[in-house]
Amino acid sequence: MSESKIQQILSYGFGQYLDAFSPSEVQCKAASSIMNCKTGKCGHNISICDDCGHIDFHSNSCRNRNCPNCQAVLKEVWIDSRRSEVIDAPYFHVVFTVPAELNPLIYANQELLYSLMHRCSAETLLELSKDRKYLGAAPGIIQVLHTWGQKLNFHPHIHCIVSGGGLTRDLKLKTCGGNFFIPVKVIASKFRGKFLAGIQSIYASGRLAFSYSCKELSSSHAWNEFRDHLYRKEWCPYIKETFNGSGNAIEYLGRYTHRIAITNTRIRSVSETHVTFSAKDYKTGENRDVTLENKEFIRRLLMHVLPSGFQKIRYYGFLNNRSKKKNLGVIFQIQGRQKFHARLSGLPMDELLKQVWGYDIHICPVCGCCGMRHAGRTFPLRK
Repeated sequence: MSESKIQQILSYGFGQYLDAFSPSEVQCKAASSIMNCKTGKCGHNISICDDCGHIDFHSNSCRNRNCPNCQAVLKEVWIDSRRSEVIDAPYFHVVFTVPAELNPLIYANQELLYSLMHRCSAETLLELSKDRKYLGAAPGIIQVLHTWGQKLNFHPHIHCIVSGGGLTRDLKLKTCGGNFFIPVKVIASKFRGKFLAGIQSIYASGRLAFSYSCKELSSSHAWNEFRDHLYRKEWCPYIKETFNGSGNAIEYLGRYTHRIAITNTRIRSVSETHVTFSAKDYKTGENRDVTLENKEFIRRLLMHVLPSGFQKIRYYGFLNNRSKKKNLGVIFQIQGRQKFHARLSGLPMDELLKQVWGYDIHICPVCGCCGMRHAGRTFPLRK
């Protein structure tokens, strides 16, 4: 299999990147996985045709969540599972962002502050939704952390799909109208207060790390001025889309859940020294080409590798993992039906490929018969 464009960039520039920067272990692992994906270095699965004897060696994927080659099947299975949890109500897409001044501090404290962003986004939506002025119930919320902008710059934000219907404490179902039920300015103020109170608590506990780009904040005086400045700023969460509950909300969010910072399709050209890719300018709505040295592209790409084990997708409200099954059972009983049922759950990979893409791995590419069967595997070489 020929190299993908991102693999080419890593092949040309990863050595120079290592000479110039000091990546973390998880960043190095991600880069190595992407470079080895579908090259044979991750091992092979071997198939043989019982009719004509043809043998195929299929190079294995790396399965790293940062790899552009490895997200398609996972995305389809995730969408299928979430569609089975859709209720008959409007759905809304809310995005929480933080002021750019916080970016160096967040990058220096990724696990702590990414988790804080998740928690404050969820608490904001849940507390306001439970207010009788708005919904008066707990909606279902799916949240996804992204950390990039179009130019691969560091831009942490949380995408949320929020149901316009939810359960009250006495397990009654309440739904809103077609317009979002909480004013954006109210969301912004609540989120800002929660996030800044949370980061102040972490600062007071001595758990914040200060990198070179934000080392001045280690001074209590500078920290207090910084925090007061952030309280005075307008924070800008916003509502991007509304949906009708027919499942398109989940398909829409599926474009976000398993997305990586950049895909091969956006890369225009690759040379031994530079890469050019397209990036949308949100001020004009136009796509513009951006050209970077390979090592700078790799630096930006690996900035978005999340800490090991970090859960970028989280569930809240009636979709919280502990009581989701019970809550959905109550809602479907009240509504009289479950709108969608999972069709891919538990299917083996050969059936998944056939169901989703119509590709039958049992058909021999030489004789066209259905005699291809798995005959063994080779394993990655151990260093």
